[in-house]
Amino acid sequence: MEQEFELIAKTFMGLEPVLAEELTQLGANNVQIGRRMVSFTGDKEMMYRANFQLHTAIRILKPIKHFKARSAEEVYDEVQKIKWDDILDVKKTFSVDSVVYSEEFRNSRFVTYKVKDAIVDWFREKQGTRPNISVSNPDIRLNIHIAEDNATLSLDSSGESLHRRGYRQEQVEAPLNEVLAAGMILMTGWKGECDFIDPMCGSGTIAIEAALIARNISPGVFRKEFAFEKWNDFDQDLFDMIYNDDSQEREFEHHIYGYDVDMKAVNTANLNVRAAGLSKDITIAQQDFKDFTQPAEKSIIVMNPPYGERISTPNLLNTYKMIGERFKRAFAGNEAWVLSYREECFEQIGLKPSIKIPVYNGSLECEFRKYVMFDGKMKEFRSEGGIVKTEREKSEMAQKHRFKKEREFKKRVSEETENEEADIRSFQFHSHRLEDFEKRRNEIRRGGRPRVGAAGRRDDDDDRKGGRSFGGKRGGDREDRDNKRGGFKGDRKGGRDFGGKRFEKGDKRGGFKGDRRGGKNFGGKRGSKPSFDTDFDDED
Repeated sequence: MEQEFELIAKTFMGLEPVLAEELTQLGANNVQIGRRMVSFTGDKEMMYRANFQLHTAIRILKPIKHFKARSAEEVYDEVQKIKWDDILDVKKTFSVDSVVYSEEFRNSRFVTYKVKDAIVDWFREKQGTRPNISVSNPDIRLNIHIAEDNATLSLDSSGESLHRRGYRQEQVEAPLNEVLAAGMILMTGWKGECDFIDPMCGSGTIAIEAALIARNISPGVFRKEFAFEKWNDFDQDLFDMIYNDDSQEREFEHHIYGYDVDMKAVNTANLNVRAAGLSKDITIAQQDFKDFTQPAEKSIIVMNPPYGERISTPNLLNTYKMIGERFKRAFAGNEAWVLSYREECFEQIGLKPSIKIPVYNGSLECEFRKYVMFDGKMKEFRSEGGIVKTEREKSEMAQKHRFKKEREFKKRVSEETENEEADIRSFQFHSHRLEDFEKRRNEIRRGGRPRVGAAGRRDDDDDRKGGRSFGGKRGGDREDRDNKRGGFKGDRKGGRDFGGKRFEKGDKRGGFKGDRRGGKNFGGKRGSKPSFDTDFDDED
């Protein structure tokens, strides 16, 4: 049996319990919740599966060393102590990403340079030559995280952020991050038990992630590569076994509907749905939510309306008022979940939410609210067995105290850094509120200056890249590499555009998966009590 080692799965603030549940179900050991991360232990197969199968992880790190770093010299000396030829071949390229929250280290790039210098100097001293550095496409990715004087140097096993599934061909303005979309769906507890509706679907992200969850399809199946495939100890046979195993996929007997008033969004969503091979399960159509009528079948709504931050929406408050009116008049007997940012928008819905879960959408502190529609009074609804708030939802709401602490932390982060850290498909935006300008103006009038403290900064190129299109190269023509991952999965209908069975024996990753069956249910948490001491607030 292969020895287990420490691993770290990073995620968004607010999604940690969902990720922990996913890891527990996957079979990870010693699962512990931190801030924007979940630590766990597992072997090589677990590391591969975590990258390939998790819906709510942004990247998987494998720590190399933990050490105290009170100065740049200490960082250099500790990195020099590592036996680097066990990790990095001198002929391969590498890069270093830094995430720093420290009064001592105010510039993450400086930390990056120190780590790079230490590695290069080690090879020069030991072998008389040095490896090259590549920012865009390195063979080995390293990550150093410093919180005050606690440093963790890790191997990045993911490479490009895991939210970049690979199915998104095009996008409309302000698309929702795939990991956040999946986390929202999992928070609802829905796994395909009824019809699913997104009445403002945009690029179709929520609908596609819902289909992946309903069928228990691994989101990594669309990706071209993972960073661990370039490691010296990469096990091709093991990863092919994981990639080709569809035994846990399951049938989906209901349907997913996505609607949008904008025909451009409808066309974009349909393109992405077809690229994901999910046209059998998802219907995208043009429809204004104000024309929404009562569904014939039991359904759940999950939606992400405009906030007025990145999308200019006329009559924003009236839009939310209309949402509440449709919920009351055309969605009785069902539940709806809404992600939004402004309290005044929520107020316009005019319904009392049964649960409020705080989550971050990029740098925006949002809430994900549940509305249960029923006839009559709450007391009567409960007496008839109606559930307004599950035990799991109560637990998720208990996360709110963490967000109060996080607000204080966020105040220290400069606007520049907030935009660097926003991980919404490289879409850069600024959040300005009138009261912020008034406060600053008054401070200046009094002769003061807005306070800016030490902020966490990063040196990561993930968010500077655009999305990938299908059919691209993976170190040469994909068809020429032993026919591995050689094409798209066609629509999961009776027939497929890209032919035949997934693989004949001995043919690795010969095409995208066709019909999908099997399934898992999440289990409880494992490991010791959750710890919030570890701070992994970074780019993702």
